[in-house]
Amino acid sequence: MTQSFSSKIQIIGVNPYVLLPASVLKNLFKEAGKNKGPIPVRGTLNENPFTQTLVKYSGRWRLYLNTPMRKTANIDVGDIAMVTIEFDPEQRTVPMHSKLQAALKKNKKANQVFTSLPPSRQKEITRYINNLKTEESVNRNIEKVIKFLLGTERFVGRDTP
Repeated sequence: MTQSFSSKIQIIGVNPYVLLPASVLKNLFKEAGKNKGPIPVRGTLNENPFTQTLVKYSGRWRLYLNTPMRKTANIDVGDIAMVTIEFDPEQRTVPMHSKLQAALKKNKKANQVFTSLPPSRQKEITRYINNLKTEESVNRNIEKVIKFLLGTERFVGRDTP
């Protein structure tokens, strides 16, 4: 069920967001079948479509507005945003690069660590590898991922798990 509201764009740290009215949240929770954890949503921001995740931070549910969303809608912090929103039931899985999959299959200990990571960290690693441009950088970074998972090297600025 698509719902509409307007809200002033605020900022927390470096992250612009809008707060959702209680009635909109109530309906989203009902549609999602939960009121905890990230809730996938879709809608429009000033009539421009978006796909995003609604999250609770510091006690309040927030719809964060990333730079592409704001630029497309031609709005920024302090402006009033016109929002339509609904629960998005579509799966948002990120496919794993075949070389990363093969490396994890080959190294059981690294695979165990990977599967024990929070889903958000698994997705972060998978997206990072998927977005590399050359086979050389894919191979080099997969080697780094395995070392990271084995606890011998940092990866993308993160300490070992």
